[in-house]
Amino acid sequence: MIKILDTTLRDGEQAPGVAFSIEEKVAIAARLDQAGVHFIEAGTPVMGGAEKEAIKAIVSMNFKAEVIVWNRALERDVEESLSIGASNIHVSFPVSDIMMEKKLRRNREWILKRLKEMALFVTSSGATLSVGAEDASRADEIFLDEFIKKAADMGAVRVRYCDTVGICEPFGLFETIKRMTEKARIPIEIHTHNDFGLAVANALAGIMAGAGFVDTTVAGLGERAGNAALEDVVMGLKMLYGIDAGIDQSMLTGLADMVSAASGRPLPVSKSIVGGMAFAHESGIHVDGIMKAPITYEPFDPVIVGNMRRIVIGKHSGRKATPPSP
Repeated sequence: MIKILDTTLRDGEQAPGVAFSIEEKVAIAARLDQAGVHFIEAGTPVMGGAEKEAIKAIVSMNFKAEVIVWNRALERDVEESLSIGASNIHVSFPVSDIMMEKKLRRNREWILKRLKEMALFVTSSGATLSVGAEDASRADEIFLDEFIKKAADMGAVRVRYCDTVGICEPFGLFETIKRMTEKARIPIEIHTHNDFGLAVANALAGIMAGAGFVDTTVAGLGERAGNAALEDVVMGLKMLYGIDAGIDQSMLTGLADMVSAASGRPLPVSKSIVGGMAFAHESGIHVDGIMKAPITYEPFDPVIVGNMRRIVIGKHSGRKATPPSP
């Protein structure tokens, strides 16, 4: 089964101007768990304050979902995570020369050394380690293979392939992930951004190529143009590929509304799957078809995702949409 790792509470909340309250963060986590998400990335404990308090509360809840916390490759980050009882530790490492040299002023050898040191630090505590390959889509493939091998050797349970600045396209990404999954000894997790509007397409391509884990955020909330939207990935898998990710689809619209309200980011009315006009019809030809058989102009019944069909009266309406005379 494909595993959904939702990072609304971490990467989603990193969207400029978005800051969930403790209560909102806990409530969203509970709703994600109720919907059947397999992993919830709750945030970054080293930030301290309300962030740490909220994550501690989420970690302590008796969720079916596994709660993951995000860390830089620093011991103090992991110490903060362990101090709140977190047992699923994700540590992120830049793997492209661009990120290594321009952000960290480090080189490949330093990254591999840090990977070994941090892996030993996490695993010796008894926690489960997952490793992030930041900016993997701009990394040298030979180095990336070496990074993944080292992560596996050091006890990581999976590696997150991050298209950090959203430059992948689905055909090329499919080939890359296929090659990686054939060589890697641990599962690959696909993490995509929407800078070119391809986050969902790339996420699906990664899954089809063999990635066993996929990162999402509710309504695609995230830095810059956002991330792969939970609802789009779930319904894309179900309706286009016949793959049931185990998510309660009827909760998708309610989840989007909840996160929209908490984030202060209104949902576009035409947002796929969960938008208020995603199943709206005005054109007379379309309304005629819908009245006869909804399948003519809808890919699936909106009730499946907790949404609803709307018939709009306007310039393009035909007689089929006209209310009967009294």
